[in-house]
Amino acid sequence: MTAEIAKSTFQNHFSTPPELVIRAPGRINLIGEHTDYNGGFVLPAAIDKAIWMAAGRRDDGRFAFFARDLGEFFISDNEKPVYQERQTWVNYLLGVVSEAQKDGLVFGGLNLVFGGDVPLGAGLSSSAAIESGAMFVINELYRLGLSKMDIVRLAQRGENHFVGMKCGIMDMFASVMGRKNQVVRLDCRNLEFEYFPFETPDFSLVLFDSGVKHALVDSEYNTRREECEAGVAILKKFNPGISSLRDVSFPFLKKHQHDLPPTVFKRCKFVVEEIGRVERACLALQKNDFETLGALMFEGHDGLNLEYAVCVPETNFLVESARHFAPKGLVAGARQMGGGFGGCVINLLKISVLSEFSEQTNAAYRRAFGIDLKIYPVRLAAGTEIISGQAPDPATLSIRSTL
Repeated sequence: MTAEIAKSTFQNHFSTPPELVIRAPGRINLIGEHTDYNGGFVLPAAIDKAIWMAAGRRDDGRFAFFARDLGEFFISDNEKPVYQERQTWVNYLLGVVSEAQKDGLVFGGLNLVFGGDVPLGAGLSSSAAIESGAMFVINELYRLGLSKMDIVRLAQRGENHFVGMKCGIMDMFASVMGRKNQVVRLDCRNLEFEYFPFETPDFSLVLFDSGVKHALVDSEYNTRREECEAGVAILKKFNPGISSLRDVSFPFLKKHQHDLPPTVFKRCKFVVEEIGRVERACLALQKNDFETLGALMFEGHDGLNLEYAVCVPETNFLVESARHFAPKGLVAGARQMGGGFGGCVINLLKISVLSEFSEQTNAAYRRAFGIDLKIYPVRLAAGTEIISGQAPDPATLSIRSTL
C-alpha cells in the first residue's frame, strides 16, 4: 500500500478525490511486555510498516469504510453507529467514533479507505494503527483541536470499551508518538516519556512471524490482567500505598509469596522483574551496549514462557534457535513480542548475519512445523503523519456525501 494506491482506491470507490491521506504505523516493543496495564514502563517504537488511510468528509453523518486488503465495505445506518459483529474490523473504526461522540466532540460523517503492510495477528498492533489513524483523520478533517495524547487516549478507549480488549496504552502511544530511529520509554502510570536513540551500524532488528495467529479478545490476555489485579488487591492489604505492580519491589513480593495463590505470584513476579528490565535496557542503550540489551530480551522471553505462560511451542522454538547463534556474538537477543499466544519473535542481531540466520532458522522451522516463516526486517520510523492533503479551513467546511 502506498499513498498513491490509497488515493486511487478512494477515487474509484467514492468517485471523488480524498481530502487527506495519512500513514499510521505499526509498532514493535523492544522490551516491557504486559507492564503497561500494570502501571510500569515499556520501550516501544513505530516501524516502517503501516496502515495507510485516505479520507474525506460527508454531510449525512454516516460512516463509510472500505477495507482494501479484504475487499469489504461497510456503511453505517446513521450518525450513531452500532456494534457490527459480522465485520470485526469495523469495530476498531467505530470504537473511536463512539468514544469521541461520548466526549461530546462534534463532527460529521466520514468516507475512509484503508490498507497496509502491518501483518495481521503478528503482534505489531495493526488494530492500534487503525484506531489511532481513524481518530487522527477525524481530528484533522473536522479541526477538533485534539492533542496527540488526546488521540492516543481515545484510541485506547475505543479498544477497551467498544471492542472489549482491555489493552494498555502502549500500542496507540507508539503508533502516534513514534520518532525515526528512536525508541521511547513510556511511563504508563503518568504517561511521561523519554526518547532513546537506536542507531547502530552493526545491529539490526528482524521479526520472525511464527504464523500462529492470536485473537487476544478471545485469548487469556484479559485473564492475565485479572490475575495481576488480584495480586495487587492482596498485596495492598500489607501496604495500602500499593496501587499497581509498579509499586511493588521484588523483595516485598518475595516476602509475601505465600500470601498469593501460586499462579498469581508467578504473574506478579514476571511483571515486577520486567519493569526492572526496561529500566536496565534504557541504561544499556545509553551506553550502546547491545549485548546487555539482548541478554535482557532473552531473560524477558523466559519469564513470558515460564511465569506469564503466554508463549507457544513455535515462538519458543524461534527463540531457542536464536540462542544457538548468541555464543558466537552474532545474535544479541530474541523474545516473543506482543500480547502472546503466537505472533512475532523480535531478534536483535548483527546485520552481517541477517541472511544466514534467517535462512537457517527458516529451514529448521519448516522441518519442525511444516510452514515457512514470514521474515520482516524493520526500521524505526515516525509516528502517525499526514502524507498529502491538509485540514480544511473551518470557514469552508463543505462536506461531501458520496457513497
